[in-house]
Amino acid sequence: MAIVGLGYVGLPTALAINSSGRRVLGLDVSEARLAVIRSQEADLLASDKARLNIALRDPAFMISTDLSLLARAAAVVVCVPTPVDPYLVPDLGILRAACASVVEFAVPGQLLMLTSTTYVGSTRDLLAAPLAAKGLIPGRDIYVAFSPERINPGVDAFSHEDVPRVVGGVTQACGEAAAALLSASTKLVHKVPSADVAEMTKLVENTFRAVNIALANEFADICQGLGMEVMDVIDAASTKPYGFMPFTPGPGVGGHCIPCDPHYLLWQLRKARVNAPVIEHAMAGIASRPHQVVEKARKILSERNHGLSGARILVLGVAYKPDVEDLRESPALEIIAELIADGAEVAYHDQWCPTAPDGQGGKLESLADPNLWEADLVIMHTKHSATNVDWLADAPAVLDTTYRLPAHANVTRL
Repeated sequence: MAIVGLGYVGLPTALAINSSGRRVLGLDVSEARLAVIRSQEADLLASDKARLNIALRDPAFMISTDLSLLARAAAVVVCVPTPVDPYLVPDLGILRAACASVVEFAVPGQLLMLTSTTYVGSTRDLLAAPLAAKGLIPGRDIYVAFSPERINPGVDAFSHEDVPRVVGGVTQACGEAAAALLSASTKLVHKVPSADVAEMTKLVENTFRAVNIALANEFADICQGLGMEVMDVIDAASTKPYGFMPFTPGPGVGGHCIPCDPHYLLWQLRKARVNAPVIEHAMAGIASRPHQVVEKARKILSERNHGLSGARILVLGVAYKPDVEDLRESPALEIIAELIADGAEVAYHDQWCPTAPDGQGGKLESLADPNLWEADLVIMHTKHSATNVDWLADAPAVLDTTYRLPAHANVTRL
C-alpha cells in the first residue's frame, strides 16, 4: 500500500498500516520531511514513535519521493494538506497535484482512496473523472473511494485501530473494496452510500466543533458580562450524562481542521447560492478571536497606565494545542503579529516550538526562562502539560485565554 503525504495524518496512518502486517510505501515530495522521519524527529505520539522505530528497520516499510513507485501499489491512500488561503478560500493546489500524480501512475485493479478533507464531489472530480478519461472506469477497472481521516494530533486517548472509519465509494463495488482494505487496520468500518456522503461526514464533524467552540466563546463573553466564571458554568453543565457535550472557550482555533474545513463547505455553498448563517457567524466569531485577545491586552495595560506601544508582552505557549509542535493556523501567530504591528515588544516561551514567525517576515526564538524576561503582561495562550505556571503569581499582569489558570488578583480572563 502506498501513502501519499507523510505529514501529521499520513505518517501515523502509514505506521498503523505497517504495524498491521502490510507492506507500506510512504511517499512525500519533500526530501526534508523524509530526513526528519529517518532521523526519528517527527512530531509523533509516543506510541507512534515506537512504531516508527520498528518500521525504519522493517524491509516492508519504505519511504521515497519517487511518485512513479505508485504504479507498484495495490492501494493508494492520499493524505495531503488542504489549507485555506489568507482570504479563507480553499487552496486545492496540493491536493490537485497529488491526485494528478495518482491518476498518472494508476494501473488497473488498484484501489485509490482520498482521506484529505475537501469539498463534496472532490473524489469524483479529482480522481474518478480523470481516471475515466484515461480509460480506467471506477468500479470496473479500478476502485475509487473517500474515507475521512480521524487523527487527533497530540492526543493518545484513542489508538488508530480503535477509531471507527467512515468510507464511501464512487460505486458500490468501490465502497466494498475500500471497506475491506480499512478493516485490516481498523476495528470498525462504517460504509456509507457514496463518496459524497463520506466527504460531507468530515465537514459535518469539524463544522460541529467550530460552531460549538464559537458558542463557548460567546458564553465566555456573556458570563464575564454577568460577573461569573464561564468554566464554572461549563463544568456544571458537563455533569449532565446526556444531551450536552462540553466545549471550552479560548483565543481562537488552530490546526488544519476547525479553522479550515468549514470554509470548504461555505465555499461550495456560495457557488450554489445556498446560505448557512449559523456556520458563517460561527466562523466569523472564531476568526475575530485573536484580535479580541489583543484588544483585551490593550485594556489591561491601559488600566495599568501603560499603552500597548512599547509594552513588553510575553506569550506563553504558541502551538495551536497542548503537547504538539504544530503551529499551523495557531491563533498565537496572529496575536503576536498584531501586537508587534501595534508597537509592542513581544517574546514567547514554548518548549515544543523553538522558533515562530513574528508576522513581519522574521522569526522569534523561544525564551529559555520566561520568568527572567520581566514582561509587563503575560498572555497564557497554550498550556502544555509540562508548562510551569507557578511563577505567574508574581507577574505584573496575566491574560488567561485558557480559562484554566488559578484565580489570582493579577489574572484576567479573556
